[in-house]
Amino acid sequence: MFASKLTGLRLSSGMSQQQIAAKLEMARATYANLETAKRSPTLKQINNIAALFEVAPGSLIDANAQELQERHPKKIKLSQPNQDIEPREVVKEKVETLREVLLYVLDKVGAKPNVGETVLYKLLYFIDFDYYEKTGKSITGLTYIRNHYGPTPTKTFDSVVKAMEKAGELEVIDTKYFNHTQKKYLPVKKPKLEEVSANELQHIDEVLARLSDKTASELSSLSHRDMPWLATKDKTPIKYQLAMYRTTETSVKEPEDEL
Repeated sequence: MFASKLTGLRLSSGMSQQQIAAKLEMARATYANLETAKRSPTLKQINNIAALFEVAPGSLIDANAQELQERHPKKIKLSQPNQDIEPREVVKEKVETLREVLLYVLDKVGAKPNVGETVLYKLLYFIDFDYYEKTGKSITGLTYIRNHYGPTPTKTFDSVVKAMEKAGELEVIDTKYFNHTQKKYLPVKKPKLEEVSANELQHIDEVLARLSDKTASELSSLSHRDMPWLATKDKTPIKYQLAMYRTTETSVKEPEDEL
């Protein structure tokens, strides 16, 4: 739990509660309540504590994301709390939607010289996790794994691509990009867009406008600063629900006025 992790970090540092509280600019009683789990931390407090002890914010909350949501609803609110947002991690893969989204993305930006496999993976990740942060739903339903270079879709993606190649919908080629071999996905057919809503298309366009010109290293670096990646162990699936605990750097939700 967060409280036990915080206590362990303080004891390892050799500092008192008063000293830690002073560094965090909070009352000692407030800090003490964090250690005894009488008080749930805000995102700002989590980030400040992580910076103080030089640990990843995700290491403090990976086991407590659901607890934070339940115990601190005013600080961490879902975008549409009354519109079919499931409180637990239930995301279903949508193969036909993925085919359409993939063709749409490739038709829009696939020809850009920077858009190889790594960039495509990150664009799909941000499309899905940004949309989940705003609506509680994933567009494609893909599962992403925490890998060294950032989030990577599971073998479902490879299976869909192979089926699309066989159907003559896209082709995969190896090209040279600077001094590296780059795998590119090129659309052969136009997407039908029967499985994608107007709101989803608008969201995809916004993500592509914001991110599609970035390099693979820039997008990998950005994903490494995203809470879902930070709070996940290597080689394990990234939980969509962690998108609800992003910092301001990667959050796409409109800030809410505090009463």
